[in-house]
Amino acid sequence: MITTMDSRTIMNLKNKLILDCRPSAAYNGWPLKGETRGGHIPGAVSFPERWFGEYPAEKCLELLKSKGISPGTPLTITGYEAHEILSTVQYLKQLGFTEFIIHEDRMLSWAAIADQALASLPRYEQLVHPAWLKALLADKTAKNHILAHVSFDNWGDYDEGHIPSAIWLDTLALEDETTWNHRDASELEEELAGHGITADTQVILYGRTADPNMSQDHPGQRAGQLASMRAALLLMYAGVKDVRVLDGGLGAWLKAGGAITRTEYLPVPVSSTGLNIPEQSQLIISTDQAKEYISDPNSELVSVRSWEEFIGKVSGYHYIKKKGRIPGAVFGNCGSDAYHMENYRNSDDTMRGFPEIEQFFNELGITSDKQISFYCGTGWRGSEAFFCAWIMGWEAVSLYDGGWFEWSNDEHNPTETGIPE
Repeated sequence: MITTMDSRTIMNLKNKLILDCRPSAAYNGWPLKGETRGGHIPGAVSFPERWFGEYPAEKCLELLKSKGISPGTPLTITGYEAHEILSTVQYLKQLGFTEFIIHEDRMLSWAAIADQALASLPRYEQLVHPAWLKALLADKTAKNHILAHVSFDNWGDYDEGHIPSAIWLDTLALEDETTWNHRDASELEEELAGHGITADTQVILYGRTADPNMSQDHPGQRAGQLASMRAALLLMYAGVKDVRVLDGGLGAWLKAGGAITRTEYLPVPVSSTGLNIPEQSQLIISTDQAKEYISDPNSELVSVRSWEEFIGKVSGYHYIKKKGRIPGAVFGNCGSDAYHMENYRNSDDTMRGFPEIEQFFNELGITSDKQISFYCGTGWRGSEAFFCAWIMGWEAVSLYDGGWFEWSNDEHNPTETGIPE
């Protein structure tokens, strides 16, 4: 056992990782128990206790290994409640772990001492959790917010069941279906106004992930949480001031006991958004700017694609024929394919612990002191990588909206295949 008053010992333990078994929202910075400060002990790894009950032992070992934790690793366990810490220890013992230190008075005690160090996601409030959303929807005095269930060209995804009060937002309202780039300013104004969205509307976005894969004719129709990230970027680009994403999407809502409905909620159109679109034009760069990023040592163009796409083994899409990569782009490794983001998400679709993402970025040469622009095939995965970096507090981040689709369709643009030197 070790107490908060032994904080120097906790911070200086040699070769003992701190495992934070609270919900990921608490780790990110949300004060879920009424504490005056949210966040986690610097250096702690997020591994919510509930995961042990949701996944088989082999999967838990795999997840722990992905976070640098194996049965030979001595661990310091912290959390909110004694029972969740002891439950975590019991699960870990069953997985072969043997050496533990227990943070006896836990995180509420730690947060209560003003000079104790806490780390948190700089813009954690833009990544909301189900309890926050439930409280918002239950608050009859809350005004000027819109909850949107996002999907691509798939009314059935909304009709299958959505969070009560959510309108449907089709990504086709925001994207041109010939180029897959964002719609022009006048079209965005019309679509946002038609959805009742103004500059000052708080917009909360989420989607449903339903096993998208390349055997389907339109995998993007089943990648709703990825669609919500795309919508978030485009709303921010337009100038909407308060855009939020439900961490883990509809799956997280259901796991938290949230209800769904098939009742249709129609948007209430407004005459004007009050925006001069695009008010955040720096969030999206053009092909010419992408070329400048490649040649600028203080900038990086980051390919958020799978390895097979990056080396030109597959194009990644049914509608993109050319294979390969943009020469000079840095590999940003989304995960397995064009519709998955395993390197940016946990297995439950929540955002991976942000220190893990930052370490992952840095190992690839993607650092916050540079101008960073993410891209993928047509902007969805790039939007999620952008959103992760942005809520981590990175300021000089953007999306190359044209991506591989626009770049490869111009025969004057150079391309590469194979494993880069």
